[in-house]
Amino acid sequence: MPAISADGIAGYLQRLGIRDPGRPSVAGLFALHRAHVERIPYEVLDIQLGRWTSVQPHHAVNRILRGRGGYCVQLNTAFSVLLAALGYRVSRHAAGVQASTRMPAVTADIAPHLALSVQLEDQQWLVDVGLGDGLYEPLPARPGSYQQGPFSYRLSRSGMEPGGLRLDLDPRGSLTGIDIRLTAARQQEFRHWHHYLARSPQSRLVRALTVMHRNADSVDALTGCLLRHVDGSGRTVRELDDRAEWQDALADVFGIRLGDLDAAALDALWARVRIAHELWLERKAASRAS
Repeated sequence: MPAISADGIAGYLQRLGIRDPGRPSVAGLFALHRAHVERIPYEVLDIQLGRWTSVQPHHAVNRILRGRGGYCVQLNTAFSVLLAALGYRVSRHAAGVQASTRMPAVTADIAPHLALSVQLEDQQWLVDVGLGDGLYEPLPARPGSYQQGPFSYRLSRSGMEPGGLRLDLDPRGSLTGIDIRLTAARQQEFRHWHHYLARSPQSRLVRALTVMHRNADSVDALTGCLLRHVDGSGRTVRELDDRAEWQDALADVFGIRLGDLDAAALDALWARVRIAHELWLERKAASRAS
């Protein structure tokens, strides 16, 4: 794992709101995981702006240190660097993403995601802070059904990755599941796919602005101009028509202040989000009419 400076570790932990993580332990790993998904959002704002981004470890960590989040590979890459610096035995794994029940499950070579595992106290733990609305805490890396707040998950043997694991996510989430290759992955395996995900018009990260984070009992997600909140009592959806209201939601719900964007970039971001949202409304109306 790449090294991170003492100041970098301190800044990362400050972002997590953890003063002293202690020596590696199950309790410590769970606390770090919970803090990460609560405080550091899944977000693709730079990709929406067409800005250069990277999945290199130092870049992923620097995003966290300057108050931003990232998408799955960036978030899990940064977290793996922090965990290793704190003494955890962490491994990176490629996984194939099944985006919805309408799509088939795939291997890690088709739609890659970066997942992590940690070997701790004679137990392997599945760790993933990059799913946005997924896991709140690590899961034992063995088949079983698990409950985290109002959300349910299931681990089983993968039918796509020989010897791997299949994680089925809660059906109210943004993804159906992932098939995890348990052999260790190298960081450079994700560079090619990052170029596609960050640049291709077909990439889901390019097509729509998405911001998400997980709390103990709920999930918040902003897709374009739609703000969703899901908890044990159900789902609420609010349309954000006003730019100021939209920026307030980024700041108040997800902790993203956009202080690193100038006026022109803010104008461009809002215009892109609004145009995409209006096109979505048009397609929705046409679908209903037919």
